Amino acid sequence: MPSDHFTLDDFDFSLPAELIAQYPAEKRDESRLFVLDRNSGAYVHSGFSSLPAFLRQGDLLVYNDAKVINARIPSKRKSGGAIELLLTGRINQRRWTAITNRTSRIAAGDLMSAEKNPEIEFMIIDKTDQVIEIEANVDLDDEVLAEIGQLALPPYIKRDMTDEDRDRYQTVFARESGAVAAPTAGLHFTPELADAVSAMGVRMVPLTLFVSWGTFQPVRDRNIAAHRMHSERFMLGSDSAETINNARRNGDRIIAVGTTSVRVLESTYRDGMNMPGEGETDIFIYPPRKVTAIDSLITNFHTPRSTLLMLVAAFAGYDVIMDAYREAIRQRYRFFSYGDSMLIL
Repeated sequence: MPSDHFTLDDFDFSLPAELIAQYPAEKRDESRLFVLDRNSGAYVHSGFSSLPAFLRQGDLLVYNDAKVINARIPSKRKSGGAIELLLTGRINQRRWTAITNRTSRIAAGDLMSAEKNPEIEFMIIDKTDQVIEIEANVDLDDEVLAEIGQLALPPYIKRDMTDEDRDRYQTVFARESGAVAAPTAGLHFTPELADAVSAMGVRMVPLTLFVSWGTFQPVRDRNIAAHRMHSERFMLGSDSAETINNARRNGDRIIAVGTTSVRVLESTYRDGMNMPGEGETDIFIYPPRKVTAIDSLITNFHTPRSTLLMLVAAFAGYDVIMDAYREAIRQRYRFFSYGDSMLIL
């Protein structure tokens, strides 16, 4: 086991390319479920449809209700050259941060238009390193983005988007538009499974974190403490916060659905309570930091050397999670956004 001074290399592992899921399971809850006891390191191989067997009355599931927008916008520069915009964060309905495939060739003041509707234009307001700020001449709401854009699948999915992705790269909980990437732990739930969980006395409450493209940003510094996280906008409503705090007082398990939910719960945790509100978080959770706001976690299998892997290692323990990942590879679990799932108890 490494000391408390973990380096980037400690979070590396060899993953066969064929285990990177390129398509979702035929049905959402047909993904596999790796159930891990973080105290003992013991595990059980199951299926996500069997999730209720590992829950108990009084448990509280906290899920992210962010809805993925059509953030990838094929466009043309006024000079006639093709350019692709990828929205990364909303400042307001007309002004967004973005990245492009032609960053070095554009400058503040440049104009471009959407390929599918040239009347919709974008002006470059500012450029900082690889990130630009744009302003559109219309509100980029869901209706407009549905017309001019498409979903931005993660970079490790090596294929074009299909009609199936429009449904399957959204969770059944999706309500609040603004995410660029899906909160993937929620992708395994079906309405029927959520109903079954609720019927056994397990409560479910939402929060929102608008997952940005920065979730795929690699950690480049061997000294992981030097890494700076992307900032993401979150909302924790007063009703959800009250339910979470009451559950904690009652000794009920708080189970985060996804690392995005963990980031909100840890960001809003003060003196033993989660404080309602909204804001931006750039929280970076890695060992030996302790995760204090939750008791259990539902999550997918994450990429080597990623901040998401570091987060689950902080929660479950470094040795426990790395041993579990080796077992998952031996058992041919499917990894990343469209892959299988893990329940850490």
